[in-house]
Amino acid sequence: MLTANQMNALPAFFNSIPDPRRTQGRRHRLDTIPAIATGAILCGRVGYKGIAEWAQSLSQDARARFQCYYKQERYHVPGEYIICDTLVRVEQDALDHALRHWSGQYSAVDESLSIDGKTMRSAIDSEGRRIHIVSAIGHNTLNCHAQKKSKNAMQATAL
Repeated sequence: MLTANQMNALPAFFNSIPDPRRTQGRRHRLDTIPAIATGAILCGRVGYKGIAEWAQSLSQDARARFQCYYKQERYHVPGEYIICDTLVRVEQDALDHALRHWSGQYSAVDESLSIDGKTMRSAIDSEGRRIHIVSAIGHNTLNCHAQKKSKNAMQATAL
């Protein structure tokens, strides 16, 4: 569960990320979309569909805290397509930096970390190779403190 203070704070951590979307037809603020995705993932939702379902389940007060689009006296959350399209196109290093900054501010100090690597299913880089991700997870908080993309599985285990 996220507290009201955490919901209020999340969008501000993403406001420095450059918006890759065209201005035409843009309804949802860029910082709202990764904030909702982060909240959903922290609450155990997986995938774009899970994030969108979690967003739809938010009360009007929670939607206001995430600074959702406001029209006709109601707050509206982005749908699955908007969430997916935006998160895929946003600058990944800036997103990672914002997430680490939020995690550093809201997580307790971990005494130790676990390092884990995964090969992303159906994810291919521009050179046709499979993508591997390495993460550092805190034992006490279970927060992901860092995540890095690696070119191959052998490099991932060396990190």
